[in-house]
Amino acid sequence: MEPYKNLGGHSSVHAFELGQDSITVEFNDGATYLYNHASTGPTHIDQMKGLAEAGHGLNSFIIRC
Repeated sequence: MEPYKNLGGHSSVHAFELGQDSITVEFNDGATYLYNHASTGPTHIDQMKGLAEAGHGLNSFIIRC
């Protein structure tokens, strides 16, 4: 897992791991969720990957979707 930068300072996301068609997100409470093309859709996965790498907006995106 790669630490999430949390540039906004208020994220519940602790770390993430990118797969070819997935992203695994670990939250501050220790919960880990796998999001993939089948469960979330390719467009959303691509957006989540970009937000994870940028270190900002991933938690908000997950809450909205």
